[in-house]
Amino acid sequence: MSSETTPIPETASHRGRGLIPALALLATACLLLAGLLVVLPAVRSDPYTRNTLQLSGSQERGEQLFLINCAGCHGIAAQGLVGPNLHGVQARKNDRQLIQQVVSGRTPPMPRFQPDPQAMADLVAYLHTLS
Repeated sequence: MSSETTPIPETASHRGRGLIPALALLATACLLLAGLLVVLPAVRSDPYTRNTLQLSGSQERGEQLFLINCAGCHGIAAQGLVGPNLHGVQARKNDRQLIQQVVSGRTPPMPRFQPDPQAMADLVAYLHTLS
């Protein structure tokens, strides 16, 4: 008796077992990349966001806007109530993301809110003061 083992011949079905998960993963990655290629340029080319980012905001006017429109959910001191605490929000989201968050209403119960670009620039300036 020989101590050598006989190699098992590789069949097409044996080779293909790892191929299907790999193809599924590749297809998922392609779909995600395609989605990013569609979404990112759209956000970057959004005229409202682009115009808002070109403006200088007033922290004082932004605070007034916040108190009128946002404090009911985020608290008078932006400490969070129904909505999250906004202190340090500029460390979690960049200005483009902050604007999109406010105007989109993507996270209920946050309503859609799109003030004119100067008012949004003022609101973003105020949010920068919340440390």
